[in-house]
Amino acid sequence: MKKNQLGNSDLYVSEIGLGCMSLGTSEKKAADIIDEALHLGINFLDTADLYEYGFNEEIVGKAINHRRDDVILATKVGNRWNDSKEGWVWDPSRHYIKEQVKESLRRLRTDYIDLYQLHGGTIEDPIDETILAFEELKKEGLIRYYGISSIRPNVINEYCKKSNIVSVMMQYSLLDRRPEELFPLLMENNISVIARGPLAKGLLTQNSKDKITEKVREHGYLDYTFSELIKINTKIKELLTSSQTMNSIALRYPLYHSTVATVIPGASSIEQVRENIGAVSTNQLTDEQYEELQSITKQTTYPQHRF
Repeated sequence: MKKNQLGNSDLYVSEIGLGCMSLGTSEKKAADIIDEALHLGINFLDTADLYEYGFNEEIVGKAINHRRDDVILATKVGNRWNDSKEGWVWDPSRHYIKEQVKESLRRLRTDYIDLYQLHGGTIEDPIDETILAFEELKKEGLIRYYGISSIRPNVINEYCKKSNIVSVMMQYSLLDRRPEELFPLLMENNISVIARGPLAKGLLTQNSKDKITEKVREHGYLDYTFSELIKINTKIKELLTSSQTMNSIALRYPLYHSTVATVIPGASSIEQVRENIGAVSTNQLTDEQYEELQSITKQTTYPQHRF
C-alpha cells in the first residue's frame, strides 16, 4: 500500500489507516481486525484515551505488542472523564497531558507514542502551555511527534504559528468539504491532514440506504437536505467506472489532495477492513471525476471559530 509522509516528520503512514474507535470491546475480535489490517498493508492505527474509558487503548496495545515496530501508533489526550464516568471535561493543561501520557503508554504496552494528538481545543485554551507539554514529551522520548484533532480554524491557525505539529485530524468527506479552506495554510506550514469520517456515517457507501436514519430523513446531513443527498448519491453512481464503487470514490476523494496523508475509516469487522482496502487499492480518481465531484457537492466553510 502507498505510504505518505506525515508533515515534515519521518513517519510514513499508509494512505488508508484504521480508526480504532469502532473496534468494540471483544479483545479477540479487535485483534483479528487489527491483524488483518496490518497484513493487508495498513501501518497507521489511531485510538484515544477517551474511547471505552481507555479500554480501546488496551486492546490495541495487546494486539500490536508482538509487532510494535510495524505500527505507527497514534492516540489522543485532553478529555478528562469525571468520577462517575458519565461525562468528561476539557483539560489541555501541561500537568494533565504529562500525567495522562504515562497512562496511555501503560495501556498501549509501549514506551513511546509515534503521534500524540490534542483531542480538541478552543482559542481560550492555554495554548502555549499545551505546546510546552508536547515539546517536553518529545525531549523525554515519550512521543515522537504531536498533532491536533480540531476543526476550528482559529485554533488550527494558532498551532500553525506557534507549534511544531505535523498533522491536523479533521472530519473530511465529499459531504463535508469544510477543511478545504484550510489546505493552503496547512500546505504552507508542511502540515498533513488526517481525514476521519470519509464515508460520512455510511452515506457515501453502496449500502447507504441502510445508513439513512430518521434524523437524516428529517434534517438531512450538515448542509444537505435529504432530497439533496439522494440526488448527489445518484450523480456519484453515474460517475463510477465498472471497477469503482461508492466506497472507492468516497475514500479516494480526500486522498486526491496532497495535503491529506491518510484517511482513517473505522471498521467493526474483518470484512469492512478488506472492503476499505480493496476500495482504494485498485482504483484511482481521475482529474475529470474529481472536478465533477466538486461541482455536484458544496464547499462550505466553518461559520464559527474564525481566524
